[in-house]
Amino acid sequence: MLERVVVDEAVRELRPDFAVLVMSAEGLVNGPGDQVSEGWLAEAAGKADPGDPHVEAWRAAYRAFGAKPQRTRPSVDALLRRAEALPSINKVVDAYNAVSVEYALPIGGEDLDAYQGAARLVRAAGDEPFDVIAGGEPAVEHPDAGEVVWRDDRGVTCRRWNWRQCVRTRLTQRTKNGLFLLERLEPYPIERLREAGDRLAERLRVIAPDVRVETRLIGGR
Repeated sequence: MLERVVVDEAVRELRPDFAVLVMSAEGLVNGPGDQVSEGWLAEAAGKADPGDPHVEAWRAAYRAFGAKPQRTRPSVDALLRRAEALPSINKVVDAYNAVSVEYALPIGGEDLDAYQGAARLVRAAGDEPFDVIAGGEPAVEHPDAGEVVWRDDRGVTCRRWNWRQCVRTRLTQRTKNGLFLLERLEPYPIERLREAGDRLAERLRVIAPDVRVETRLIGGR
């Protein structure tokens, strides 16, 4: 499955320095946040650095495709701003949110079993469906034309590169198989990206000792 994940050439032209560490985790045993996962969040909050140069790199990337990072912030920017009061969601989400904060790195977590086809990073046509909850009810939105989005065969799974995930593929307590996207722009070191991946894999094994983790790096020099 990892070999089928694609970063489209139009995205590479926009940011040739983009790299993503794609990670699959099969055999997860998720559950409500607990003392361990909440401890990871608290530990990460003490290391949060909202001024990390990687945050500004992501703001620049957003501006490059027409988004306003002050209105729709890159995920790592939003997390770092709330690091002292991040709520516990569930064990697996807590794990990757903590790594995201600690490493100043956007990380997306998805339910692999909810995917239809492979994940691919593209520039949107503008008519792709994006599943949301609006006013407490299921609804469908659409990205802007030219917006950078993650998608599968059914529709958009994450808008504005890493701003907002869809409802369909979100990680829940019932998730058994996960897909994680750790995204990097220069000047962020590839070695640090791999280190973050190792930290996430380590924590997933604390949650589910028998989990099977595989990774693939796309891009990077």
